[in-house]
Amino acid sequence: MDLPSIPVWSALTGALVCVLGLALIVQTLRLSWRTSLPARRLADARVRGADGELRARPLLESLGFTLIGQQVAGRYELSVDGERIAFDLRADYLVSQDGRSYVAEVKTGKHAPRLETAATRRQLLEYGVAFDVDGVLLVDVDAAEVRLVEVPSRARSDESSSRLRGNMVWLVAGVLAGVSLAAWFSGLRVHD
Repeated sequence: MDLPSIPVWSALTGALVCVLGLALIVQTLRLSWRTSLPARRLADARVRGADGELRARPLLESLGFTLIGQQVAGRYELSVDGERIAFDLRADYLVSQDGRSYVAEVKTGKHAPRLETAATRRQLLEYGVAFDVDGVLLVDVDAAEVRLVEVPSRARSDESSSRLRGNMVWLVAGVLAGVSLAAWFSGLRVHD
């Protein structure tokens, strides 16, 4: 049986079309995989976060914290060019211990539980502003570690300024009293 002869040019064109078609399929699959990767990572992070929150509760309780609430809503406002803008957020847990209350933020993984991570640091500051609490707990469930982060508040800054002003008044009064006494004693010697 004789095979039909195919012109070389036609064979090369057919092979090129096959290679290009295969490259197109590979590229489509690669792009599909690449664009779905962030969504998969986000979904994995949500699952890890939910699992971390479940593991955090017994850790907090074992350290003597009492659960007040879970996924507690908070809100704070900023003034931007004179306009008030409100921001809503949710804290993983609101807990108490020895009459003090705390927001507990649960983190998992290698970087998220670290204060060196800017996003974590900003989140803790935001919780300190939004909730009327004595501090924020950074809960690293993977390391079974809870750290107390005390967020400076405007009220504490105002209190420090007030204390400083009070101390300055006493300092000035003391200096004036010292100068007056020195002048009085030097005046007694001149008249003797």
